[in-house]
Amino acid sequence: MIITVKELDYQVDDHQILQQINLEVAKGDYLTIAGPSGSGKSTFLKLLAGFLTPSKGEINFKGKPQKTYPIPAYRQQVSYCIQQPLLFGETVADNFAFPYEITNQAVDHDRINHLLKSVDLPTDYVEKGITELSGGERQRVALVRNLLLEPAVLLLDEVTTGLDKESKQIVLNLLEAEHQRGKTLIKVTHDNEEIAAASHLLHMKEGHLVNE
Repeated sequence: MIITVKELDYQVDDHQILQQINLEVAKGDYLTIAGPSGSGKSTFLKLLAGFLTPSKGEINFKGKPQKTYPIPAYRQQVSYCIQQPLLFGETVADNFAFPYEITNQAVDHDRINHLLKSVDLPTDYVEKGITELSGGERQRVALVRNLLLEPAVLLLDEVTTGLDKESKQIVLNLLEAEHQRGKTLIKVTHDNEEIAAASHLLHMKEGHLVNE
């Protein structure tokens, strides 16, 4: 198993947000977690990403406790993608250079061009200013930036919410292509079409993860 969650609780003051979460995620799985707003889906992803610390229980990645990994190295391997992505610098190129800077690697222009093509953007898009991008374009650029890290696991937090139909399908096609390349995907959504199409579906209800 690439990720194992054991007896996980998360509590803020007297508010119990997650309770007794147990989960095993196999390498190469594409897991969809559905549930209403406030059920704990996003909190669970933030715990998996290492942005929050469990109140109780344990998260293991590749057989080792999450807390034993240096945070930067862990987040390169378990990459968290959010609904309203934050881009930085001035251009798309600034964002695409970042993964190579933090991993001390030469920029792979062929990989960048391939990913741009896969999200239906021209290769000269790297010259675009980030303030010129639409919401759908920002989401695509952010996903490409995350994928350039070549993470083992992608955590996807409502990444198609608010996108038009065309942008949504482009993003879903990219995710499926990366899944076929061997990446493990864990996605939370309340989109009925995505829920209906899910191959591995779980539900979050009042802080509990359940099969239905």
